[in-house]
Amino acid sequence: MYLNLSELHPFKNHPFGVRDDAEMQGLVESVKAAGVNQAALVRPREGGGYEIIAGHRRQRASELAGFVNMPCIVRNMTDDRDAGKRSTQIVGDRNGMNYKQVQRYIRLTELVPDLQKMVDEKQLSFTPAVEISFIRPKHQKYIAVAIEGQASSLSLSQAQKMRELDKEGKLNGDVIDGILSEQKKEVDKVIVNSAELEKYFGKDKTPREMKDTILALLDEWKEKQPPEMGKLDKKKAMEK
Repeated sequence: MYLNLSELHPFKNHPFGVRDDAEMQGLVESVKAAGVNQAALVRPREGGGYEIIAGHRRQRASELAGFVNMPCIVRNMTDDRDAGKRSTQIVGDRNGMNYKQVQRYIRLTELVPDLQKMVDEKQLSFTPAVEISFIRPKHQKYIAVAIEGQASSLSLSQAQKMRELDKEGKLNGDVIDGILSEQKKEVDKVIVNSAELEKYFGKDKTPREMKDTILALLDEWKEKQPPEMGKLDKKKAMEK
């Protein structure tokens, strides 16, 4: 059904960044030209109106495009654990990603505010940010200060190293500074240009949408690999 935008409210601590950036402007132009082609998923709200489960960016784009309503699917959904799992799957389905990718977005809510801001401003990449989200908040705060102070980015391998050291109780300010000052391995950089990606995605997909789809496909590929592959990788690492 079509619901007024004024009746739609975001669910608390939702993991999807809604920013008025270039990607949003592209979505606004699309909505102006063809309307919202995928209905939002909402549920009735105790205080009146509806809570958005999936479709926060579409709601904002509709608002910026001058629309007063948008298409929505209304479902009764609860907050208990089992329903939450189904909700995660539903959110993924409605946004073109698998439930594991949705869980990664949710992990970002575990970051301290300074690191969340770095993710929003693309100063901290998504995958390393997910690894950092597992680190204790007091160390996260120092990581944010260190990244700002050294004006450096954080690679996936560095984030994984910090997470492991935090788990072992060996992470501190000096260790964080040392890890960030290390030269990043070239293996952390894989560059694919836009022309190569357009063969698979066309010209309508945003960089974030392409990245999310690629990571989701890699997750599916990894799950299909035989257990022996992981053992072989460990054996090679030990030989080195």
